[in-house]
Amino acid sequence: MRQPSVSNLADHMKAVHELRRAYTALPEDVPVRLAKPTSNLFRFGRGGNAHRLDVSAFTSVISIDPDARTAEVGGMTTYEDLVAVTLRHGLMPLVVPQLRTITLGGAVTGLGIESSSFRNGLPHESVEEMEILTGNGEVVVARRDNEHRDLFRGFPNSYGTLGYALRLRIRLEPVLPYVHLRHLRFGSAEEAMAALERICAEQRYEDEAVDFVDGVVFGRDELYLTLASFADRAPWTSDYGGSDIYYRSIPRYAGPGPGDYLTVHDYLWRWDTDWFWCSAAFGVQHPVVRRLWPRSLKRSDVYRRLVALDRRTDFSRLLAYYRGQLPREPVIQDIEVEVGRGAEFLDFFHSEIGMSPVWLCPLRLREAPGGEGDAEPVWPLYPLRAGRLYVNFGFWGMVPVRPGKGRNYHNRAVEQEVTRLGGHKSLYSDAFYSEDEFWRLYNGEAYRKLKAAYDPDHRLLDLYAKCVGNR
Repeated sequence: MRQPSVSNLADHMKAVHELRRAYTALPEDVPVRLAKPTSNLFRFGRGGNAHRLDVSAFTSVISIDPDARTAEVGGMTTYEDLVAVTLRHGLMPLVVPQLRTITLGGAVTGLGIESSSFRNGLPHESVEEMEILTGNGEVVVARRDNEHRDLFRGFPNSYGTLGYALRLRIRLEPVLPYVHLRHLRFGSAEEAMAALERICAEQRYEDEAVDFVDGVVFGRDELYLTLASFADRAPWTSDYGGSDIYYRSIPRYAGPGPGDYLTVHDYLWRWDTDWFWCSAAFGVQHPVVRRLWPRSLKRSDVYRRLVALDRRTDFSRLLAYYRGQLPREPVIQDIEVEVGRGAEFLDFFHSEIGMSPVWLCPLRLREAPGGEGDAEPVWPLYPLRAGRLYVNFGFWGMVPVRPGKGRNYHNRAVEQEVTRLGGHKSLYSDAFYSEDEFWRLYNGEAYRKLKAAYDPDHRLLDLYAKCVGNR
């Protein structure tokens, strides 16, 4: 196993000085992008005419304070590396996104979610302090209570268009060595959403604390909620990095019985091994292929590189064409609606999109607005309502293009339905909003104020150009 990089604050400060000098020296007439070895965005083929900013010095864990339960971390550090260090202290970040190579800064500026989000919110809510290289070339430290509080609040969902996080201080929480999983089956979305709301409110089920909640939808009448709890001991532990596949184990372990057990490490990365279920596209779920495919290559970043290669070569589209198959539209999205609208969204999804499985994950903001009656959203660029339980639905795959419809028909239908239901859509994948619609949904007024303050010369792309214009 690769050892995570650990640096110190003096090295970090030197790297900040060098990065700021490098940024200032770049010509101002060409966009700037980060030179990162990994990405979890699904906007391929961008940035041909752009300066690449070397941020390799910011991929380290700087320090862990076990007593205060905090970590100082470089902004480009992956959660895989961060977790490898924190678990040695019996700690973990409050929210660990599902894929190993998501970076801490990426999860904050681009949002992240996981099965602890029903009690711990989103990753940016555990941040105490951010050091940010802004678009104007300054390096500022933003906190909830200092002169850069507006940037602190506006950084989530800005996708690197206001600046880049170089260092973050985050809160951690204690863990136990194992996680006990119980899978509950439901025959309708209405039943599942009602149970989800009740369990998340009580944070208990059948006299056992519930520390994590997520689920999978296999069909209209087959939905599962997975309730997971920390455990001191385990009678056994499953291994989903070998021949077994995690999502296929869910129906097997559902219902009466002892459930399933994982080490806390394997629980955190249970979805990464098969990129949820998307490894099937590469044959990795076939028993023969799976035996031959090395464990070290059962990783989301490996699968994503294969997708990027396919996009560059157009291989799968050409193969489908010569086989006489209908063109297919990639539908790769994460959306959120309030739990009371979850069944309504799934009804639309089964009828209009027809993809299976679907991941679901509840979330509730940790923080409420500052003052009583304060109408301003806590995080202005992704204005979820405090005190409300939302359900994130994630779906990733290909669907046949409908005759007479445009190639983006299904994606646009999802966007329109989510808007109708008062929900939100993550911007890590392609978006198809008009400019007026986009700025209305993602608080263009607040964004323009931040852009004027921290990137007045527009050295970085704006949010619409990056997330919808795919530049």
